[in-house]
Amino acid sequence: MNFPEELKYTSDHEWLKMEDGVAVIGISDFAQDALGDVVFINCPEVGDELTAGEALGDIESVKAVSDVLSPVSGKVVAVNEALIDNVEMLNEDPYGAWIVKVEGVTDTVELMNAADYEAFCKEA
Repeated sequence: MNFPEELKYTSDHEWLKMEDGVAVIGISDFAQDALGDVVFINCPEVGDELTAGEALGDIESVKAVSDVLSPVSGKVVAVNEALIDNVEMLNEDPYGAWIVKVEGVTDTVELMNAADYEAFCKEA
């Protein structure tokens, strides 16, 4: 299991990286492993407003459909269009396969550093 130090994590297994005031969001290695083979992703659209702690979309795997919860409140400025046709990227490289980018962040859920998230995952 991989827990990159430069990222922040949610208890719902999303990751967050801030780049020049823009929040880049994806799912963690733990999440993709728990989901199994991902077959479909439903993403928000550019311009959509997200609310911290609420669903920004969902991921369908061979096991289940799971909501992806936004770790921040703000406006979607980019969606990883490559995921629509190549959703398996989430299994192959969960930290390279970001889902959305959000600007104007006004609120966040509680975030963990890599060490705390790794300990949290071991308890799950």
